Amino acid sequence: MIWTSAVLALLLVGLPGSAALALRLAYAGDPRPDAHTRGRDAIWLGHAWVDGRKDDGDLAAFARRIEGTGIRDLYVHTGPLEHDGTLSPAKHPRARWLVAAVHRELPEVRVHSFLGNVLVYGREDGEAVRLADADSRQGIVESARTVMGLGFDGVHLDMEPVRSGDGDFLRLLDEVRVPVREHGGVLSVAAHQIDPLPRVHQVALALTDHGKYWAQAFFGQVAARVDQIAMMSYDAWMPAESLYGGFLAHQTRLALEVTPRDTDLLMGLPFYSEPDLTHRAETVAAAVRGIRLGLGRQDADRERFGVALYIDFAATEEDWAAYRRGWVAPASG
Repeated sequence: MIWTSAVLALLLVGLPGSAALALRLAYAGDPRPDAHTRGRDAIWLGHAWVDGRKDDGDLAAFARRIEGTGIRDLYVHTGPLEHDGTLSPAKHPRARWLVAAVHRELPEVRVHSFLGNVLVYGREDGEAVRLADADSRQGIVESARTVMGLGFDGVHLDMEPVRSGDGDFLRLLDEVRVPVREHGGVLSVAAHQIDPLPRVHQVALALTDHGKYWAQAFFGQVAARVDQIAMMSYDAWMPAESLYGGFLAHQTRLALEVTPRDTDLLMGLPFYSEPDLTHRAETVAAAVRGIRLGLGRQDADRERFGVALYIDFAATEEDWAAYRRGWVAPASG
């Protein structure tokens, strides 16, 4: 997730006391006992799974790792896309092996081709994709058709940063859905966080020229166009676990309000760590507790709901233990 120290400082210094109190209160109480995995969880996997660095032994170890969890979707990094939206075959020489091996060893698990790149807007130059260019969008469509032809069960798009209200991004989803559906596949998307306060995305856009958040209505527009939406609910820049957990409870509620019931909603878990203060507050335990609180308060019966783990190669034993303990089989609140 792209961010700047200037915006971080503004957020932490300018966070109203009432907003901080609201987040702490959102983290209070006990999650409902039935707010746990529905068997619809996912994990983002690194490029090593398709470039030749992983083999059958690695897959066997991974299968043992996820045994008994709720993981059924794998977002496997297959790109990145070129700047015209195309995908070089050299980027994924072992893709067919991976798909076949997963289908053999983990028949209930779906393998998605995780495609993306950096976006640019307006007159910006640089090594990035421009969605306003119809040819670039068509390149992404053809890339989706290519990976579906390799046997993937779906396409997972992660284009960043997407400005809230971007009509070209919505058009891209409509266009990519065609080849994915032709192959009977699943279209999923990595989504930005929702404005924690009204119109925060406009402030972020003014300061950074790309924005960090989406308006809640735009999140809903994206969710309505896909089979599965996974919020990147990490890199939230909260200075304490209670604030991060409360933030996740709030984000879960906002996302549930606008995600259609026939779309899978997944909330991201931070399976990685950074040395700075705010990232140290982003623990899997706090995230899971916040998500459970938000789910239980807003829509406890929602079946098409889960968590998405980011990312396999940075995960620690404690991350996995916290996921299992807090979400897969929570003994209590």
